[in-house]
Amino acid sequence: MPPSEALSTGLTQDQGQALVALARQTLRSHFKRAIPSARKEALDTRLQDHALQAQCGTFVTLKIRGRLRGCIGSLVGRGSLVEGVRSNALNAAFNDPRFRELRDAELDRISIEVSVLTKPQPLAYSDAKDLVARLRPGLDGVIIRKGFASATFLPQVWDQLSDAETFLSHLCTKAGLPADEWRQGNLEVETYQVQYFEESSLDR
Repeated sequence: MPPSEALSTGLTQDQGQALVALARQTLRSHFKRAIPSARKEALDTRLQDHALQAQCGTFVTLKIRGRLRGCIGSLVGRGSLVEGVRSNALNAAFNDPRFRELRDAELDRISIEVSVLTKPQPLAYSDAKDLVARLRPGLDGVIIRKGFASATFLPQVWDQLSDAETFLSHLCTKAGLPADEWRQGNLEVETYQVQYFEESSLDR
């Protein structure tokens, strides 16, 4: 799936790439890597863009050779996009419980992706068949909840789990629920969309 085009009320590619650069710079700073002052000042100027002060949910995804190395985010914004990306870059690198903490030696090998979320909306459905029919593979991020259990998949996950039934089964497992829990028709479901921006090799 290629980087998304700007939504009608969303970000431009340049604005999105500024967020990706911020995630990279945040990790470089954590490892006390030198950042040329001219590059830092130029990015600081780009990050002052009014659009990047909006409050939206964000996820930061780290990969090495196409394989997931960390992914953490927030479904709703509690600060600006700049603040969210800075925080989630560190969380993806060091606080994703599925992975050990990122090491300095891996920093030059990772690729970074930033996702900016629309506000999640409840999805009404009557039964499992209706739920499958209402999901839009490749477009919808999905949140499920039951009691204290919850989980989400970004729309990009459809690239690996293109069948809605498989997608939902894996999402239930991620939430700690039985894989077929979605078939019972009693999950709270919300959907959202994203703009996401990938790091080019020239930006690392």
